[in-house]
Amino acid sequence: MKALTIVGARPQFIKAAAVSAAIDHHNERGHEPIVEVMVHTGQHYDAQMSDVFFDQLSIRPVSHRLDVGSSSHGAQTGRMLEAIESVLMNERPDVVIVYGDTNSTLAGALAAAKLAVPIAHVEAGLRSFVPSMPEEINRVLTDHVSSLLFCPTVHSVALLEAEGICDGVELVGDVMLDVFMATMKRLSEANPVAQSLEVSRPYALVTLHRAANTDDEHRFAAIVAGLNEVAANGMPLIWPVHPRIAQRLGAVNLHPDIHLTEPAGYQELLALLRDAEVVLTDSGGLQKEAYWATTPCLTLRDETEWIETVDTGWNRLVAADCSAIARSITDVERPTTHPALFGNADASSLIVEHLVTRFRG
Repeated sequence: MKALTIVGARPQFIKAAAVSAAIDHHNERGHEPIVEVMVHTGQHYDAQMSDVFFDQLSIRPVSHRLDVGSSSHGAQTGRMLEAIESVLMNERPDVVIVYGDTNSTLAGALAAAKLAVPIAHVEAGLRSFVPSMPEEINRVLTDHVSSLLFCPTVHSVALLEAEGICDGVELVGDVMLDVFMATMKRLSEANPVAQSLEVSRPYALVTLHRAANTDDEHRFAAIVAGLNEVAANGMPLIWPVHPRIAQRLGAVNLHPDIHLTEPAGYQELLALLRDAEVVLTDSGGLQKEAYWATTPCLTLRDETEWIETVDTGWNRLVAADCSAIARSITDVERPTTHPALFGNADASSLIVEHLVTRFRG
């Protein structure tokens, strides 16, 4: 069986690392081999957003690097679609594996669907119910053309069923948990980013990258004002800055206790997360990682796909409002319960089992 894996952004690198490792384990046991072909669209092309993850997570070498880079959603997706179609026609895989909800996800799914190649969607069934959100468009369209839909939670299975998608749906758990647990076991006590910035605990970890927050001047200004107030009230902030906003922050007056740094590698980010008092983020992946690290999370959005983390009290939605952000820090608590919502850290092996059952020669 030949599987063509399409990645392009940080969360996809992490998820693909887990599944690729499970494929290798499958092959090492002498089963009918799975040949995996790795395609990197180049959606995240900065070394700190891409190469470092391949190095730290020992991800399979890329066979096809498309180098699409940044552009508007339509232009970027269109260039990816054309390039992926060419790869598919040359490689002729039995299945295309796509991850999450980025433009790389949608382009891979559409290219495969047009060529009648079966699609396996890892992290299917997520919904924010905000139809204008690019990620929502990507995930809904991808789910509706996929042959196998690997769901991380019971809630995601129910959402697919509500849309009439029942065939090929498999509850496997979250592949990011597989990587998280394995990495945390070998993570040292050191916190190199915090040490280099000379920031000691307690501190808050900040990440911000979604267009809804960074491209809207009023929301962005309100969030920065809220972070300034948090720092002024005595909570230092460590902020690994996404390349899309690095230049904008250079022109903003920030409190001295807001410590900007380059995007962190996976291990460095987990160390920051482990030691943080609280996380402020608009990242879907970091909401889950915060939950697994038992670090309270404040999500700087009006909604979240990971409603389970909100229901348990470990995550809270915070409006893009200066006073709301500052006030939320003072209200942070650690709940007494922490249910296993995302499986048993064996999602990647379950995915491989389902792929073999469905697509064995």
